[in-house]
Amino acid sequence: MTIRDVAELLEAEVLCCEDALDTVVANACGSDMMSDVLAFVKDQTALLTGLVNPQVVRTAMMVDMRCIVFVRGKNPTPEMIELAEENHIVLLSTKVRMYEACGRLYVNHLSGGE
Repeated sequence: MTIRDVAELLEAEVLCCEDALDTVVANACGSDMMSDVLAFVKDQTALLTGLVNPQVVRTAMMVDMRCIVFVRGKNPTPEMIELAEENHIVLLSTKVRMYEACGRLYVNHLSGGE
């Protein structure tokens, strides 16, 4: 599945890095606790979260995620968008709640990894 597919499934707005929408994502995770993402996430390429602060982008950088989806209509700050652009991380925003967003991706064969 590509990031473009993720955006379409979640009816998400693309906030930055549109040139990377054709990047393939093999799996995803949903979490508002960045410490859990750092401790337990391996090989995920998309992060779904309702947390809006620069640490989300920094966490994604550390675990090499290519896409962050902000759920529940949350929008990142200009600082976060700039940081994501510098690191080629696509930012999406959807009005869908996290539970439903994860479910939509799962039923469309985007796994949660191991």
